[in-house]
Amino acid sequence: MEVRQISDGVYEIKCGTTHYREVNRKIKELVNQGAKKVVLREVYGQRYIGTGIKGKVKIEVHGTAGNDLGIFLYGPEIEVFGNAQDGVGNTMREGKIVVRGHAGDVCGYGMRGGKVYIEGDVGYRVGIHMKGYKNLVPTFIVGGKAGNFFGEYMAGGRLILLGLNRKPGEDIVGDYCATGMHGGVIFVRGEVPKRYLGKEVKVFEPTLEDMKLLTEELKGFSEAFGIPVDEILSEPFTKIVPVSTRPYGRMYAHRWGIAAGLIK
Repeated sequence: MEVRQISDGVYEIKCGTTHYREVNRKIKELVNQGAKKVVLREVYGQRYIGTGIKGKVKIEVHGTAGNDLGIFLYGPEIEVFGNAQDGVGNTMREGKIVVRGHAGDVCGYGMRGGKVYIEGDVGYRVGIHMKGYKNLVPTFIVGGKAGNFFGEYMAGGRLILLGLNRKPGEDIVGDYCATGMHGGVIFVRGEVPKRYLGKEVKVFEPTLEDMKLLTEELKGFSEAFGIPVDEILSEPFTKIVPVSTRPYGRMYAHRWGIAAGLIK
């Protein structure tokens, strides 16, 4: 691992094959010394980048970010020039993550607040258990397509799926979209076949208020990737919301009753 100061408050770390613990230890050390920006180069899947760091510092990642990028993020901005593995924004509370590439599975898990912008596609179970926290409302925007279980068990926040890289006739999302969803809202650019949706949700046409909210949220994505908001809004959106606050309450209560001998 090589570390050098580029300018006042800006440092560069060449990660190479250095273990992720050493990389993250050095990032925290530099931030504690007053660093305003840390540039990571030769990143080969090092995990947990940004974990436990508070404050207004920017972390640039050049390479492939490993699992749980920005887990428990509490203020910093992370920008990835490449792809990211699973768990981007896991349980993050404040800050922003921008990935100029694709991301893996389970991104945005339990997300409490902040913004995540993915330029390309994401894998399975993105937005699972996503929720707000007090006055915080998390936003996760995907520029490409998503795999199965998108928005599974979602309890709050905003998931926005754009499918900007779709080919004609290609589906934007996989099976079981919004399964178990009981809070928050999902906006999808284009249509979502009903056979892909969980039974706990319904599809609506966005209202004028919805479009104002959507337009405002898309400004950050537009700024990050240089895609005009008007271009994104050139295709109609679908709004997905839950119709139950306890989608599986009855089923679990029934099973518990059987196990307890109260129901035969």
